[in-house]
Amino acid sequence: MRIKLMDESHVAAIAEIEKLCFSDPWSEKSIATELGSKLSCWLVAMEDETLVGYVGSQSVLGESDMMNIAVHPEHRRKGIAEALVTALVTELSARGNHGLMLEVRPSNAPAIALYDKLGFVQVGRRPNYYRNPKEDALILRKEWQI
Repeated sequence: MRIKLMDESHVAAIAEIEKLCFSDPWSEKSIATELGSKLSCWLVAMEDETLVGYVGSQSVLGESDMMNIAVHPEHRRKGIAEALVTALVTELSARGNHGLMLEVRPSNAPAIALYDKLGFVQVGRRPNYYRNPKEDALILRKEWQI
């Protein structure tokens, strides 16, 4: 597996994984607009020529927000999400950022366990953040030295 920056050729595959993984998926158009944003950093995980996962973030003044992360259901439990988050932190650090925040459903125990393993801590809660089904979001944060 290799991880690299997202480009135009990845948009359709990301949109397909979005549909498989989320009840409120991003559209191809929304994903494509991230390519033109200087605030965005999206990475993809590739196995040979197959896109198996991705992570996207936006950054302002050294602070980053993880917008989305997903791994194709057929490729889960292989360490892909961990590799993506680790690569994202490395890339964001190289760009001069020093912190990453994200939201996660309290019911998503595997994701929470991963984020805990990677050094994220809970800093808040957003009531009724998610739709379909309605659920709060835990706000997690990780900081590092640059």
